Amino acid sequence: MNRVSVFLMFFVLCSISFYSFGQNLEYKIKTIVIDAGHGGKDPGAVGKQCYEKDIVLSIALKTGKYIKDNFPNIKVVYTRTTDVFIPLQERPEIANKNKADLFLSIHANSLENNTRTYGTETFILGLHKSKDNLAVAMKENSVMLYEDDYTNKYEGFNPKDPASYIIFNLMHSLHIDNSTSMAQHTEHQFKERVGRRSRGVKAAELWVLRKASMPSVLIEVGFISNPTEERFLRSEKGQDYMASGIFRAFRSYKEEIERHSSRTLEAKEKPIILESSTKVYYCVQIKSSSKKISLNDKVFEGLENVVETHVNGVYKYSVGQSSNLKTIIDEKKQIKKIIPDCFIVAYHKGKPISIKEAKKIQKS
Repeated sequence: MNRVSVFLMFFVLCSISFYSFGQNLEYKIKTIVIDAGHGGKDPGAVGKQCYEKDIVLSIALKTGKYIKDNFPNIKVVYTRTTDVFIPLQERPEIANKNKADLFLSIHANSLENNTRTYGTETFILGLHKSKDNLAVAMKENSVMLYEDDYTNKYEGFNPKDPASYIIFNLMHSLHIDNSTSMAQHTEHQFKERVGRRSRGVKAAELWVLRKASMPSVLIEVGFISNPTEERFLRSEKGQDYMASGIFRAFRSYKEEIERHSSRTLEAKEKPIILESSTKVYYCVQIKSSSKKISLNDKVFEGLENVVETHVNGVYKYSVGQSSNLKTIIDEKKQIKKIIPDCFIVAYHKGKPISIKEAKKIQKS
């Protein structure tokens, strides 16, 4: 794939993401796709007593059952439910075709000639910051080598060549906030509730995440090259614990983004006309101009309920008006995906004031 093609693909995906933000502020998670890594002729990591493909399939199925039992309205889709080989590119495509709201890819780790390293780690799509992260990416991406004509299928990508990983420079920011949130919840549950050693949230150039058009994470449940951890992951109890940890992380993630979505929609459904208000209101300023801009202008594409104010001869445009500063802070995190240089401002009696002054007025 040449650079022009990469750029065009990035532009289209970003456009889809921005459109979704403007059209789908309030949503409930309806579909989750759970991907058990490897399978069939691809064993994945090989331990002394087990294969990665078997451990992660069991954990994936248990995770899905926890979700179905607790959230019967959520559709759970598996990339595989038996010991079969699924090409790498088909896994995220299953999520895309099912319009999934979240994609979880479950794996187990291994280090050659190292039996001491242990612990969990959860990856999001991004640029590797260490050789260890690159090594994980190369290991997981090398699944494509089991496929015929993989060079053409994967657009000339060579999982063993570090130079191939430059294409991820243009892709790592999509869905980054929600993916990071799910990853953080996962590692928190593994550490605090399951009692495992957490190696943290990391970023790597993982093809299976790159092709997913929704928040997605790759979970490494432990190192089967470590005999103690291998025994735990092989056991029914260990697999139950890991699955329940992933489920609880999903539950926390679901509650977080749905709660935020409801707050955001409420703020946008009830815009405040700042000029006529006697209360203190906060908002996210997205644009200012000496000339009036139509609210239907392309510059506001993907945004809803844009409010115009005219202060000292300058037209200012903002979104997300609320008297609750916390709501606006959350709002800004979302708006920054579209307008990176947006910032929070406060108004009182139609005039802009400092955040400090606004807080003082609200306390009085």
